[in-house]
Amino acid sequence: MNANLTASICHQLKFASLRGSEEALTFPCSAKGEVDMDALDHRDLYSYLYARAVVGRSLAEPVVETLCT
Repeated sequence: MNANLTASICHQLKFASLRGSEEALTFPCSAKGEVDMDALDHRDLYSYLYARAVVGRSLAEPVVETLCT
């Protein structure tokens, strides 16, 4: 597992849906919200790039959520 990804398991970048019926998209990230795109598989990379492209249209601005306490 990538060292950057291992260090960031406690955070996720969440893109909430602007349409109530759709699920949010989440991706592992650093505390600063940086996603290691090299660590994502092809499907997750495609989803992440899609999420970034539709912010403001289908998805809200992303927020960093802390998963660990």
